[in-house]
Amino acid sequence: LWKTEPVDCPEGSPSFVNAAMSFEVSSDTIPEDFLRKLLAIESVMGRKRSGVINEPRVIDIDLICLSSIRMDSPFLTLPHPRAHLRSFVLAPLAEIEPDFSFPGFDATASELLKDLPPEEGCFPSIKTEP
Repeated sequence: LWKTEPVDCPEGSPSFVNAAMSFEVSSDTIPEDFLRKLLAIESVMGRKRSGVINEPRVIDIDLICLSSIRMDSPFLTLPHPRAHLRSFVLAPLAEIEPDFSFPGFDATASELLKDLPPEEGCFPSIKTEP
């Protein structure tokens, strides 16, 4: 788990705890349907959407990448358009999949993370074992 300072959030927002998860999906998985399932999990866990962008929340599950799919729809963009610029995405990802590359990128998660400025405010919170 990684503790990070809020990015593009309302003033006074608390720190976030971030993690990454890697898993396999079937080749016929529809990205929008998969995202809807993630949003349903958020709802069950108590997330309420007030309409305030990047407000503090009890849970936030982002679909950053799904296999080698590249898409841009009103509902979902894959891979996430700013994932390669965010240490709170790259640090946990590089920890579990250091050689992972986003579709359309040659650099790995570890390489992208090394290219980010260190003042990003992302640091291990709780060291976990795989």
